Amino acid sequence: MGEIEEPELGWIAEESQAETPTAAAYIPDRDRSKPKTSWALMLVYASLILAGQSSATLLGRLYYNDGGNTALLQALLENVGSPMLIPFALILLLKNPSGDDGARLSSDNLMVRGGVYVFLGVSQAGSSVLYSIGLKNLPVSTFALINTSQLGFNAFFAVLLNAQKVTPPILNSLFLVTISSILLVFHNSSRSNADGDVKRKHFATGFSCTLIASALSSLTMSMTQLAFNRVFKRQNFYTVLNLIVCQELVATSVVAILLFVTGEWRDLSNETENFELGKDVYVTVLASIAVSWQMFSVGAVGLIVEVSSLFSNVISTVGLPVVPILAAVFFHESLDAIKVISMVLAVWGFGSYVYHHYLNECKIEIAGESRVVVEKSCMAKSFISQGSQYN
Repeated sequence: MGEIEEPELGWIAEESQAETPTAAAYIPDRDRSKPKTSWALMLVYASLILAGQSSATLLGRLYYNDGGNTALLQALLENVGSPMLIPFALILLLKNPSGDDGARLSSDNLMVRGGVYVFLGVSQAGSSVLYSIGLKNLPVSTFALINTSQLGFNAFFAVLLNAQKVTPPILNSLFLVTISSILLVFHNSSRSNADGDVKRKHFATGFSCTLIASALSSLTMSMTQLAFNRVFKRQNFYTVLNLIVCQELVATSVVAILLFVTGEWRDLSNETENFELGKDVYVTVLASIAVSWQMFSVGAVGLIVEVSSLFSNVISTVGLPVVPILAAVFFHESLDAIKVISMVLAVWGFGSYVYHHYLNECKIEIAGESRVVVEKSCMAKSFISQGSQYN
């Protein structure tokens, strides 16, 4: 049998000379990278983010509107619900004792993990406190729209820490959400003369705290992705729960210390008695806020593991423009033209990033199909070469 001309196969051809490809190598990339279970998990995580974030923000506004005044309590509620996830983590561990490699980690690795938990926990505590102060000083619709700046911050940190490529759709998305936030600043400045210095001071405090919190939260998300890529050996649901519980226990400790150091805990008994909707509703609202934030945490970290920190932030951003509409319905907040334009820009920015994600998936599919064709050519060449040896 004559010698067959070797096709130009790049790195795949070079690998085929070293070893015969196995059947597992011919599974298409799109099937290996995005199985159906992965898409289902993405849908579940996205639903948890949208439901948890919207309900937590609206309930937080309800707390302030009806007599609540302790920003640190709100920050505590954002993290204190983590123990409710411990039973789920234990169930998963009992079902699959090898689900995590913690028992076989060296002391150095355990120290690294501990450092990750402390850093992420302290960072989350800071963003929780700042978010609570922002929500206290701003209408919930304005607060939600300023939060869309989180997408811009996260894109910056994703490029810096997670090797995220900057594409025209991402740049367009960042531009739109930035303009959305700037519109709110100028809108408030034009109304501040009529509203007085007190409202202007509240807006400045709320805006700056919310903006800094958005940046800190984005840094936390990018650092979480970096931790999963560099520190944690396995990226499964058990690891997600483990990270959330440890991180939020640290954040809860930090905020609880602040609550006692500042003396705000003394006001809680009076706050309970004087809450306009009554004690029972007060307790229900606080418990619901804690549960809602846990839903958000599981969804956010889950999407970081399944996709990326930037995609997780995009999903949380898309839920924010819905909040002003709900605020107008439940709290009768004004939804004027500037807020509507800001909301449209935020949604447009989200759509631009989704388009970027869609293009990436198309490229992965095309690359996967091309790779399958090339790999099959390698396998055929290998089989023919083996047959020619016997002849």
